[in-house]
Amino acid sequence: MLNLTKFAAVLGLPLLAACASTAPVGGAPGVSVAEMSSLPVPGVGDFMPDAQYNVLRPLDVVQVEVFGVPELTRDVQIGATGSIDFPLIGTVPAMGRTPEELSLEIENRLRGTYVLDPDVTTRITERSQQLFTIGGEISSPGRYPIATPISLMEAVAIGGGMDDYASRDEVLVFRTVGDERYIGVYNIQGIQRGNYADPTIYPSDIVIVGDSPGRRRLDQILAITSALTTPLVLLERVAR
Repeated sequence: MLNLTKFAAVLGLPLLAACASTAPVGGAPGVSVAEMSSLPVPGVGDFMPDAQYNVLRPLDVVQVEVFGVPELTRDVQIGATGSIDFPLIGTVPAMGRTPEELSLEIENRLRGTYVLDPDVTTRITERSQQLFTIGGEISSPGRYPIATPISLMEAVAIGGGMDDYASRDEVLVFRTVGDERYIGVYNIQGIQRGNYADPTIYPSDIVIVGDSPGRRRLDQILAITSALTTPLVLLERVAR
């Protein structure tokens, strides 16, 4: 079960200096600053990194072909628990394996008892849909399909780009790995300038673009003054 009270905030080193003059980072109850400069990569149980993208996951559909035995050739869907049910041999674990590894497992189980010298080929015919979520001050917030991992800049573009009130130095990425939830804090302008790498976004990640109160307040002031025919001087009280 996910421990929702256990969080870790992850910040890139270029961002730490920018936050030094603001409120302490990770000061909320249950949140602490993690000793790392990037978010951990999800595992197979959460999602697979690029190098393991060919591995099977729950709800994928695979075609299993047993050469010379057409009655055993069929399309099967991997169950929510990560296994398939195959004739004669029963339940076979599939999640986290490549199609080639699944073929070998089926061959070993069929060999000798049911098929003298089985030759099994497995291929993925349908991938289960994976989604990421983007919200906050973004033009088109929502959940979007993601076939392979993408960059944070690409995720923002998929969401239609930042709106007029977006805070480009407060873009959060929420990611659950195992029973830990991590929060990455990123500065889009810093990424655009090449200060640090554009982080990778994986399915199930949640991207939240922060709000710029100063920009919003300025627009409110301009909305007031645009209706006036004489100059207006405003006094904004600043807390000491």
